[in-house]
Amino acid sequence: MSFVTTSDGVEIFYKDWGPKDARPIVFHHGWPLSADDWDTQMLFFLSRGFRVIAHDRRGHGRSAQVSDGHDMDHYAADTSAVVEHLDLKNAIHVGHSTGGGQVARYVAKYGQPQGRVARAVLISSVPPLMVQTDRSPEGAPIEVLDGLRAGLAANRAQFFLDVASGPFYGFNRPGAEVWEGTIRNWWRQGMMGSAKAHHEGIRAFSETDQTEDLKAITVPVLVLQGDDDQVVPYKNAAILQDRLLQNSTLKIYAGYPHGMHTTHADVINADILAFITG
Repeated sequence: MSFVTTSDGVEIFYKDWGPKDARPIVFHHGWPLSADDWDTQMLFFLSRGFRVIAHDRRGHGRSAQVSDGHDMDHYAADTSAVVEHLDLKNAIHVGHSTGGGQVARYVAKYGQPQGRVARAVLISSVPPLMVQTDRSPEGAPIEVLDGLRAGLAANRAQFFLDVASGPFYGFNRPGAEVWEGTIRNWWRQGMMGSAKAHHEGIRAFSETDQTEDLKAITVPVLVLQGDDDQVVPYKNAAILQDRLLQNSTLKIYAGYPHGMHTTHADVINADILAFITG
């Protein structure tokens, strides 16, 4: 397996598929998953001649289960360590949910200043600020986020099963087609990681104000979200991202859930490809 060691000594696992001289696409996974969440996208873009890269966030998947650094600044720095190790240039960065926050912080702080990033895609992403405050009245109440922490601490295995079989993919909607394999794969990825990293990650994805990150980004950004996202309210996410970004394209999908890159991979992949090649 391939690892890079960060400046603070953390081993980060990554996948790197395809020709090394092909244009790179870097995928950033959501909470509490791993690089495996992008397998469908990685195979799709690999078959179209791209080099595809994804890494496990610290404390997630196969990366080191360290005690500290479960915040957006470290997530972005770890991303930069992978990108610099592989010397990726002219890259497209694609992030889902928490991974979208990771993309925004990385692009603003590292990728754009270093001239390594060409475009970005935010899918069902958490910026600018997920928690409900005076600045984000459409956000998630802190009580909801405290409930996530409580559920994880009490019985992480059952909690993860409930999330995957319910709101994440919209499988709790009347008449929804439930994919048992997808639920099991979500649970498998989650349980590979560190309970501490996942617990602290809730604060990272919900209480990190990334308004300035979004304002700083000048490269073209594709913003995608479903209007039936039960995890991240789209009016507090995609709509505001589009307003804050300097060069964005917004697309809202009717009825799509939070995990739409899995449930509607054919549509999402095609739209990302059109954005990259257009």
